[in-house]
Amino acid sequence: MKAEIHPAYRPVVFMDAAAEFSFLTKSTIETDEMIEWEDGNTYPLCKVEISSASHPFFTGQMKIVDTAGRVERFERRYGGRRKNKSADTTE
Repeated sequence: MKAEIHPAYRPVVFMDAAAEFSFLTKSTIETDEMIEWEDGNTYPLCKVEISSASHPFFTGQMKIVDTAGRVERFERRYGGRRKNKSADTTE
């Protein structure tokens, strides 16, 4: 193996803020934030939008995750078409 070409493989805390769930695992991800873990040590922190604690497949509950206004953008783009069609069929 060549020296200094592989990323550092180290413990990292992944945090799902929506579900208030965190777990410690090893990763090569680069992060700027740090967090103090339950064992008193400080580890790099990576914030994620969805984890096993908030994903519908694992929780059994549907939850709409709207990142960057996707639902609003869809409604602006296609919402008027649905309203016009329903108005045409009622007349």
